[in-house]
Amino acid sequence: MQRIGIIGVGEIGKAIVEGLRSDGGASPEIFLSPRGARAAAELSERFEGVQVCVDNQEVVDRADLVIIAVRRQDHREALGGLKVGDDKTVVSLMAGVAIDDLRRTLATDAPIVRAIPLPAVRERGSVTVTCPSHSEVDALFAQLGGALPVADEDAFNVFSALTGTFTAHYAYLATLTSWAAGHGISPDVADRYVRSLFKNVGRALNDESRTLDQLAADHETPKGNNERIRTTWFDQPNATALAEALDGLLTDLR
Repeated sequence: MQRIGIIGVGEIGKAIVEGLRSDGGASPEIFLSPRGARAAAELSERFEGVQVCVDNQEVVDRADLVIIAVRRQDHREALGGLKVGDDKTVVSLMAGVAIDDLRRTLATDAPIVRAIPLPAVRERGSVTVTCPSHSEVDALFAQLGGALPVADEDAFNVFSALTGTFTAHYAYLATLTSWAAGHGISPDVADRYVRSLFKNVGRALNDESRTLDQLAADHETPKGNNERIRTTWFDQPNATALAEALDGLLTDLR
């Protein structure tokens, strides 16, 4: 595989490196920016063929495929002045930064692909949405759990909005734990049980022969506990509020 550069070594940049090295192999060569210096240094110590560069320009110069994983609000400062040859391939992980905007910032005619890798790429267990389809980029993410190319940036932004629901899910689980603790259950015991409960939900999602609606129905009995919580708490106003929140996020991403 071609040489890979990563500008912005945060959680996702680190997960990509760990995923590429999870089989113990030494290739491809990976070049890291000093942005996120502690994580970059730790990765270079752990893995053969992973090097920390002196600046972002060195990352671009040494790599064939450059992954940009900086925060949206920082991208002009971090990327301004970089010289990116047309022979490079640029992969942007920045939500809300359109391809045309990034192309103007980089002043390059190099192919630019947007992608949404999730932390589970470190275990090669997550499908990554890409736009537009690009053979080398899709092959990279296929190695990390799968690639899901979409036709245009409008569709891409819908998937990007869906990723904004992650921490709400964790907060929901934390609320369940707090509720149990409020009824006399030890917080540690409640935490252990809630984690176990929803790990089993995750396993059920592996059954792709059933739709999500079918999975919900199969885990309910008429007038049972699950049906009661779904219909009294996650009711139509609740579902509408969630859809409206996602619509607002999608508007910002566009």
